[in-house]
Amino acid sequence: MDPAPETADAKLDDDDYPAYSMGRAAEIIGTTPAFLRSLDEAKLITPQRSAGGHRRYSRYQLRLATRAREMVDHGTALEAACRIIILEDQLQEALRLNAEMHSRD
Repeated sequence: MDPAPETADAKLDDDDYPAYSMGRAAEIIGTTPAFLRSLDEAKLITPQRSAGGHRRYSRYQLRLATRAREMVDHGTALEAACRIIILEDQLQEALRLNAEMHSRD
């Protein structure tokens, strides 16, 4: 049986739903499309692609991009900023999983 199609509300609430085009994403976070492409090249974010091949970004990805932009604006090299953000994200996930495991005990 096929799962029920997502409603518009479910998509709007989903942090991982690729709702934003590259131009709109760049506008939202106050940067350029080239900066977003550089984050893709640095493996910080990998946007989904539309049927036409255009990059589409989620709210979660925009939060990571915003953090990278802030770090770069304060003088951190792009590659270093991306690595720091990846490590911070991994730490948060590990802490979440650890708390989840301890709550089961």
